[in-house]
Amino acid sequence: MKLWLAHLYPKLMNIYGDRGNIITLRRRCEARGIEFEVTELEIGDKFVPEAYDMAFMGGAQDVEQRRVAEDFRAIKGEPLREAVEAGFVFLAVCGGYQLAGNYYRGADGEEMAGAGILDLHTVHPGPQAKRFIGNVVADWNGTTLVGFENHGGRTYLGAGARPLARIVTGNGNNGDGWEGAVYRNTFGTYLHGALLPKNPRFADHLIALALGRRYDVVTLDPLDDKVEDAAHAEALRLSTRRSIMPFGGRR
Repeated sequence: MKLWLAHLYPKLMNIYGDRGNIITLRRRCEARGIEFEVTELEIGDKFVPEAYDMAFMGGAQDVEQRRVAEDFRAIKGEPLREAVEAGFVFLAVCGGYQLAGNYYRGADGEEMAGAGILDLHTVHPGPQAKRFIGNVVADWNGTTLVGFENHGGRTYLGAGARPLARIVTGNGNNGDGWEGAVYRNTFGTYLHGALLPKNPRFADHLIALALGRRYDVVTLDPLDDKVEDAAHAEALRLSTRRSIMPFGGRR
């Protein structure tokens, strides 16, 4: 088997170690004998859905977001929206998450149109508002997600999206107790760190979804995740200062 991934704007949208998500996907595929190929798409490059199984877009500051916003909306947005409706797998982190929505209004009041892939919008309440910074733990699919958030924008989901996870500690989308968004096989999140190295089960979930569109039967062999699980457990300890079982439940 082989997984083809499109990495959107890797030079401009790559903050807080987001490229580590690509490294993790590659490692977990190749450890199972699955070939992994990445194509980097920058401003001006066309996105051809048929060439890929999955896309990834990382985060950046407002300056870089403004540079890619129009290209993402007008050039890559339409084919990506059509692919998402057909089950294409897309992971968007922080700034990428915001631009995947309908719009992002910055602290200066300037509004950037998003790609409209996720039914949500983001508003920065202004330069004097509290910034959401710190470690996050969230309940997801019977286990936990851990990561680090650093964002001023508040994201609000519309009827066409549902939250990715429930906040245990941290702020998440806007302080309402929820983190991220899901629509079909598209996942948006504020979690940096990078996200996937410390959350191997979520990484495998994405891999299985992506391969499942090309191959009839996909069974991922288990990997030795002692290092990943230890990193996850340490992130839980630092975030909560109490003992939480890494993969479901508390004690």
